[in-house]
Amino acid sequence: MRLATIAAVLALFCTPLAAEAQSAKVYRIGILGESASDPAEIRVWEAFRLGLRDLGWIEGQNIQIESRWAEGDSRRLPGLAADLVRLKLDLIVTRGSTYVEAARKATSSIPIVFVMHADPIGTGHVASLARPGGHITGLALMQTELYRKELELLLATVPVAKRVAVLWNPDAPSHTPGLTALEESARTLQVQLQPVVARNKADFGSAFSAMARAKAQALLVLAFGPYIVERHRLAELALQHRLPTMFNLKDGAEAGALLSYGPDFNELARRGAAYVNKILRGTKPADLPVEQPTKFELVINLKTAQALGLTIPQSVLVRADHLIQ
Repeated sequence: MRLATIAAVLALFCTPLAAEAQSAKVYRIGILGESASDPAEIRVWEAFRLGLRDLGWIEGQNIQIESRWAEGDSRRLPGLAADLVRLKLDLIVTRGSTYVEAARKATSSIPIVFVMHADPIGTGHVASLARPGGHITGLALMQTELYRKELELLLATVPVAKRVAVLWNPDAPSHTPGLTALEESARTLQVQLQPVVARNKADFGSAFSAMARAKAQALLVLAFGPYIVERHRLAELALQHRLPTMFNLKDGAEAGALLSYGPDFNELARRGAAYVNKILRGTKPADLPVEQPTKFELVINLKTAQALGLTIPQSVLVRADHLIQ
């Protein structure tokens, strides 16, 4: 009788615990990205996963991650975003404006977190930085203003350049406001811009041919996932055409471009995990202000400068955070 009583008491205490364990939710999030094989992309999403782990989210235990990749073809993004939405996810996390736009069109209810948006206000993806106002929030590069700085640095490095090509994609939501900002700066700096369209790597050859015909003296590459993945090819073409080139990502300079200026994308992705954590724990995206990077790095590839026959002005060298020998 005594044993039966003990068993009954144990059952009374254990049943709620067992029920709680059985009801513990495994949250499902989706990643909408550019490439599953590019080292720069892999580092970004590994940093994001590390950020999740630091906050207690362990894959296979309390969170499951589904990934979809455009692999150089932005036309696939609407279908990939729709595929993620069909999985009935708790949240979608992605990178720039092109990917956010695809996710936004696919769902008006699933929260969307961006980890490196070029211009969330200019594209209409948020109402304001302080009050996003919908189901989308995250970390913004404010690349539209950053482009102005990149142009200034490029011209400070190559002061003889009076005609600067801009590689852009009119289908990328953030590129139109970015190009408008650059045109305003170009007028002030008294240089002529030559916008050249490349929607994907198949357009690179014709794009650089157009730059050559127009006698461009430098090149600024706007932020775009496929450009980042193809940074080695772009750097190679720029060197062949003797074009000093500015990227927004350190990996661009490491791939052979003359310059890069921008924030640490890996750090932004890691910070993006904090947004996911807060939303999964009940905070509404509309109540999470959009954050911005606080540190920007100037990287100069001296090997490329030598190959181009350029001498980097001392005033630019002293501002560099990293020099690639």
